[in-house]
Amino acid sequence: MKRNGNLFEAVYSAENVRAAMLAAMKGKGHYGEVQRIKNDLEKYVTELSEILKTKQFKTAEYEVFEKQSGDKLRTIYKLPFYPDRVVHHCIVQVLLPMWVKLLIRDTYSTIPGRGIHDGVRRMKIALKDVAGTQYCLKFDIRKYYPSVDHDILKQILRRKIKDADLLELLDEIIDSADGIPIGNYVSQWLGNVYLAYFDHFCKEQLQCRYYFRYCDDVVILSDNKEFLHGILVSINDYLANELNLELKQNYQVFPTNVRGIDFLGYRFFHTHTLVRKRIVQQMKRRLKNIKSMASYWGWLKHADTYKLTTKYLKYDRKFK
Repeated sequence: MKRNGNLFEAVYSAENVRAAMLAAMKGKGHYGEVQRIKNDLEKYVTELSEILKTKQFKTAEYEVFEKQSGDKLRTIYKLPFYPDRVVHHCIVQVLLPMWVKLLIRDTYSTIPGRGIHDGVRRMKIALKDVAGTQYCLKFDIRKYYPSVDHDILKQILRRKIKDADLLELLDEIIDSADGIPIGNYVSQWLGNVYLAYFDHFCKEQLQCRYYFRYCDDVVILSDNKEFLHGILVSINDYLANELNLELKQNYQVFPTNVRGIDFLGYRFFHTHTLVRKRIVQQMKRRLKNIKSMASYWGWLKHADTYKLTTKYLKYDRKFK
C-alpha cells in the first residue's frame, strides 16, 4: 500500500494557506472577523504559515451547544474562524485527492461532486435492476461521531500518510474532543475516512453489489433476503472488532417496494421516487417564503412530485 510523505510543507505553504483562507471565507463575508482578515489577507497568510511551520498551532477551546437536526438533537462544536477553521481547510486541501481515491464510488456527503442528488441519481440507476434489488438492508451506527475511537482513527490515517509532522498536527486536532466533534470542517472527512475500509470490506469481501453510504447511514440492495440477513453477522463483527462501533438495533431487512427505501431525504421505489414526508411538511410550513420554495425545488425536481408541485407551489418556470 502506497503511503504519502512530504505533505506537511504543502499544508503550510503560503499558496495553500491563502487558498484555504479564501475557501473558508465563502458565505461568511458578513462576519467581522472574516472582514478584518480579508482586508489584510497577506499579513494573516504569512502569520498562519509560520504558526503551522513552527508547530505552534493548538486547537482553541470549543463553543459547545445543542442544535435540533430533523428529529435528532445534536451536540455541535464550534471553533474560531482564525486560525482553527482555516487550518482545517489547509489540511483538507492537501489530503483531499488521497482521501477521494480511498473512498468507494457510492459513498456520499462532503465529497466534491458527490452530494445528495448524485446519490439519488445512482440509487435510481441501481433500481432499474428490478430483479437484483428486490430486498433492502438498511442500518446506521449507534452514536457514530461521538463513538469514533481515536487510536483506531490514527491507525487508519497512518495507512496512507507517513509524514510525521502532518500526523502530529492531525493527532492534535483529533485529541481536542471526544470522538469526532460535529461542526469541525475536517470532522466530515475524518468521519468518511474512518468507514472507508468498512466500505471496501462490504463491497469486495461481502460482495455487496449495490451498496450506498451517506455518513453512517447505509443501504444494501440484493435479490436475496437470506444473503442480507447473513451479512449482518459479518458487518456487526467488523464494526465491533475493527472500529469499536456498534449497529443501532433498528436495522431492517425488507422488500424494497413494500415501504420504499428511506435514504438521502427521499423514498425510493422501483417505479417512482417520493420526497421524504418530513421535508414535505417543512415545505408546507414555509409556503409564504418564495426563497425557501426555490430551495425546496432542488429536492422536488429529483422526485415524482407533479401533484405536490401543482397543489402547493403553483408550479411555474421560475423554479427550474
